[in-house]
Amino acid sequence: MSLVSSSPMSDRSDQSAGFAALSYLLAGGLLYGGLGWLLDHWLHTRFCLPIGLVLGFGLGVYLVVKRFGND
Repeated sequence: MSLVSSSPMSDRSDQSAGFAALSYLLAGGLLYGGLGWLLDHWLHTRFCLPIGLVLGFGLGVYLVVKRFGND
């Protein structure tokens, strides 16, 4: 019985994939949340920011699943 350890190169690629997935999620929320905040500021409303955040995080999840999901 032997213990199989992952190679250091595999750990790096897994870590890079994790950071890429996190960056998709954060970038989507920040981008569309920021656009929603700007629209709220210009239009004097209060509903564009939450819509932008939900839309941005939803698109970020979509991109993560599309890029890293198993087909």
